[in-house]
Amino acid sequence: MALAGGSSITVQSDQSKQSNYLIPLILVTSLFFLWGLAYGFLDVLNKHFQDTLDVSKGRSTLLQAAYFGAYFLVALPAGLFMNRYGYKKGIILGLILYALGAFLFYPAAELMSFEFFLLAIFVIASGLTCLETAANPYVTVLGPPQTGAFRLNLSQCFNGVGAFSGPLIAASLFFGRGESTGGELESVKMVYIIIGAIVLVVAGLFVRTPLPEIKESELTSSQALDKKPLNKHSNLVHGVIAQFFYVAAQVGIAALFINYCTESGIGIDNEHASYFLSVSLMLFTIGRFAGTALMRKIAPNKLLTAYAIFNVILCLMVAFVHGWISIYSLMTLFFFQSIMFPTIFALAVKDLGHHTKKGSSFLIMSIVGGAVMPVVMGYLAQKYSTAISYLVPMLCFIHVAWYGWKGYKVKS
Repeated sequence: MALAGGSSITVQSDQSKQSNYLIPLILVTSLFFLWGLAYGFLDVLNKHFQDTLDVSKGRSTLLQAAYFGAYFLVALPAGLFMNRYGYKKGIILGLILYALGAFLFYPAAELMSFEFFLLAIFVIASGLTCLETAANPYVTVLGPPQTGAFRLNLSQCFNGVGAFSGPLIAASLFFGRGESTGGELESVKMVYIIIGAIVLVVAGLFVRTPLPEIKESELTSSQALDKKPLNKHSNLVHGVIAQFFYVAAQVGIAALFINYCTESGIGIDNEHASYFLSVSLMLFTIGRFAGTALMRKIAPNKLLTAYAIFNVILCLMVAFVHGWISIYSLMTLFFFQSIMFPTIFALAVKDLGHHTKKGSSFLIMSIVGGAVMPVVMGYLAQKYSTAISYLVPMLCFIHVAWYGWKGYKVKS
């Protein structure tokens, strides 16, 4: 079968093997929800820790640095692990690390230690790195070749469902009783213990469920592609850079979202800002479903370019326009971000053949952009204003637009 939206690579399979892909696809898609939930909590924790632990705006972005820094450090080892032991064991390892990190929130809250919370976030993100390194390429090969990008976008829709559920839950638990106090770390402990328990149950389901292992040795391709070294696949090289900038923009926009709303001067408090963030992530999810449908009529690269251009304009409005218009512009950014990660991923792994797992590892490593840019934005927000810091994601979207226009092309 072809990889990621129309590859010439084929996998020998019969009809019974294709039909066996449905249950694994559903089970793997559940993982997208779980890591979306983890990310949805992250940006609310950012503001919550500013209040409960007296952490500065700039220092609080270390949460994003710990979370996305894990992707950079763990992605390649995760890819090597899966090369040796397969996708299933990689997924189970990721779920165990996710649960362990969630349980570490209990002692972190007991000690009221921001550094301990950073460790817990890093462990969770290490587990998520394993899950993403496995699940993204796995979904692209679990079905017909021409629908690889469509299938990945569809699975990523459930990532969006998890992402908007996180702030919705956190807003009522963390800010629901007014301004944050140290005692409200009790709700943080409770939430993460429940999450850890759920993740362990999902890990048990994976242990007991047989999954088809699609090995890279089963992939066949043209002689030219077989002999082509990984760094000569320009669509991957440019894709890694584009993914770096996209994730940098996505994470930076969300990291300072609550700060932007509460500093807007129109009377928005932490709780309502968290609800606005949840609505924004709901728009993100709607955008995923809408974008997935549009890809049946519009080429993925063209849709990627159009969405990136819209976001460049919206970032300018967030930076320089005031009042409710700027809040609505900030929220609309999420809709047009929606299809970017899976579309870049699918375009980047196209025609990689036996390089697919390694290429996937590099794409997951590029998520480190989410560790770098929020820190830059936090510095600009402290020195100038939160609004001005949104010029950073604007620059990132300019590069994403170029990738959808020219950088995605597979060169022979």
